[in-house]
Amino acid sequence: MKVALVGAGAIGCWLGARLAQQNHTPIQLSVLARGESLQAIRAHGVQLHIAGQTLQASVQASDQAADLGAQDLVLVALKAPALGEVARQLTPLIGPHTVVLTAMNGVPWWFMQGLSMPTQATRLQSVDPDAVIERAIPVEQVLGCVVHASCALLGRGHAKHHFGNGLIVGEPRGGHSERVQQVVDLLCAAGFEASASAQIQKDIWYKLWGNMTVNPISAVTGATTDLLLADPLVRGFMSRVMLEAQTIGARLGLPIDQQPEDRHAVTAKLGAFKSSMLQDIEAKRAVELDALVSAVRELGERTGVDTPFTDALLGISRLHAQVQGLYPPLSHP
Repeated sequence: MKVALVGAGAIGCWLGARLAQQNHTPIQLSVLARGESLQAIRAHGVQLHIAGQTLQASVQASDQAADLGAQDLVLVALKAPALGEVARQLTPLIGPHTVVLTAMNGVPWWFMQGLSMPTQATRLQSVDPDAVIERAIPVEQVLGCVVHASCALLGRGHAKHHFGNGLIVGEPRGGHSERVQQVVDLLCAAGFEASASAQIQKDIWYKLWGNMTVNPISAVTGATTDLLLADPLVRGFMSRVMLEAQTIGARLGLPIDQQPEDRHAVTAKLGAFKSSMLQDIEAKRAVELDALVSAVRELGERTGVDTPFTDALLGISRLHAQVQGLYPPLSHP
């Protein structure tokens, strides 16, 4: 089975290294990378430090997708800001029967597929403004994947797993399918706690419900999650943002049958950890604000939900990232 990894960051290395170790299906693992990451992966493969041991997977690595050829499975584990540029390069990887599994944070470009809203076929301007991704990756070949795990990069092509082992896979248009089950079986064989979802957007929205506040607020403040939750004013602000997102979700047909405090309690059990966006700020990488916050604001406009707290969160975190040079400046007329 030919599997290509696009995005050898922390989550990508976690996925790739463990898939290469499984015995369910022989895998030929390839990695599309560039620059120093490409050099490191060519020299040392994809490495993962997990449970006190280091896994190392030998791979074929190139910065040209044509060198790798058409794949059976393409794992897209990029940060959302990078996908628009990279999507144009993926065509040689995608044959007529290739499955593209998107294991990314936030709202994906295909999110409106399968929803019952009249605007279901309309792409999100905040995520794919020029339809570059939509044109490059056929949505009928996409599966969504929600990741419930925390990993960090130790070096180029070398990640460390902290906690969590969950993967949820589903069709953008909903329902069950044989290809979803095949991917779930492969992931389970690699030791992941993988499951199939009949409506993957619901799982995306629930994860986003917590991430859309923890990530940008930690990025702005530099605080670990325990400190965010310990401050009653910050915690209250997070709850107000979450209530707005909960209302939007209900109008999209993605209800959340919890209160913000229920989700805070889940996050609190994880202890003190740095969010992925805080890690990006510290590493001077572009931040995923559009997929995590801008998309929620846009969906609020589409569903007629006022979002003053989400607007404040986006404005402050966006300006902070712009000052750091990690988010493009706004264009003014």
